[in-house]
Parts: sequence; C-alpha cells; structure tokens
Amino acid sequence: MVRLGVNIDHIATIREARKTYEPDPVFAAYLAELAGADGITIHLREDRRHIKERDLEILKKTVTTHLNLEMAASEKIVKIALKVKPDQATLVPEKREEVTTEGGLDAAHNFKLVEKTVKMLKDAGIFVSLFVDAEKKQLKASKDCGADAVEIHTGRYANAKGEKEKLKELSVIKSSAKYAKKLGLKVFAGHGLNYKNAADILKIREIEELNIGHSIISRAAYVGLKQAVEEMLRIIRENAYD
Repeated sequence: MVRLGVNIDHIATIREARKTYEPDPVFAAYLAELAGADGITIHLREDRRHIKERDLEILKKTVTTHLNLEMAASEKIVKIALKVKPDQATLVPEKREEVTTEGGLDAAHNFKLVEKTVKMLKDAGIFVSLFVDAEKKQLKASKDCGADAVEIHTGRYANAKGEKEKLKELSVIKSSAKYAKKLGLKVFAGHGLNYKNAADILKIREIEELNIGHSIISRAAYVGLKQAVEEMLRIIRENAYD
C-alpha cells in the first residue's frame, strides 16, 4: 500500500502568526500518527518561518513512525540534520521570498554540492531523498549523486488548467516514475496534492509514498486533524495501484 507522509509545517505557520506556543506541531504529529499516517514531514527553512529547531528535536524523540526532514543543502541546516539525525532527509530548493517550494531541486546543475551533501547525510545513517522535477536528467543526477530515493514534484500536474494539460503532466510523471524505478531509486511524490487530484497519482504503481501537507491541514480546520488524515488514507486505500 502507498504510504502517507503528513507535512505539519502549517500547524507551525498558524502558531507563528501570533508568535505563541499553540497550536503545537508535536501534538499535531501525534494526532496524525494516531489517525494512521505512515510518517511525519517537516521543513526546517533557513528563515525558520514555521518549524523551529526545537520542534525538530522534540519530534525526533516523539515520532514513532518515520520523521522526514525537508531541508536545503546549506551548511548550517546540514549541520543540524547531522546532529539530530532524522530518519530521512529530503533535499529541496529554497528561496527566502517564495511562499512555498516553487520547483524541484536542480541536482544536475548543482551536482557537486548535492553529491557532497548526500554523502554526509548517508554517512550519518540518514536515508536521503531528492525533491526533483519529473525530468530524466534530474532523476539520473539523483541516482549518480548517491540518493536513495526521489520525490517527484507534482506541482505542474496539480496546477494544470484543463483535462488535456492535466493528462499531459500525468503522463510525464508516469514515465519519470518508471525511469526512476529502473535506475534503482525509490519513488515518492508530492506538492499540491489534495483530496481530488491524488487519485490518479495513486494509480502509478512505481510510486510508494505521497507527502501531503497543505490540503490536509486545510481540511483539518473544518473537521479536525485526525479525521482529515483518515479521509486521505481512505482515498489511498481506494485508489492505490493494486
């Protein structure tokens, strides 16, 4: 069955709106796991706009499933990751002015830096994934630099206008997932996925895991986090490739 990683960044975003102590992302992680989530994902940004180092440290001690740290390949963040040692590190591009991650990591263009970062993380016993666009050159670079997995950026598919464009982007993701699997990489997917558009992605047999945050947290505002996670897991069970 396809695994679900729940990104809880935006619980911390709400907290930081008032610079207070609630809502607590650690408790959110507990609720997500209670509902059946297979893992917890957080992004420790260089500007610390939502998740803080303290959140990461506590989550490392309390998450009972799988803690995935999204991070830039920057010296300071890498140092933190090597100290805390999450179960997984996912290298992502990062721009301070962006609202959310705008595209995949350019592993091909930044190969030496990415390769060096991957090696440091893997030497510390951390499973490493790269968040990349659905392009063969990025997938090949991911394999060549030593990554264990790739998370295919599904933003273009999620933002597609009209059925024709959507099917085109879906086809690109399908072929990219097959290519990545052929290279020996584990294949995950994420960005912009929600309760409506995840179904078609779930039918791609090579994809083993979805990482979803904003849609689940948005739904949780109406029905509660536990129910929001359970509803997404139901979609996974009903639509995943069998």
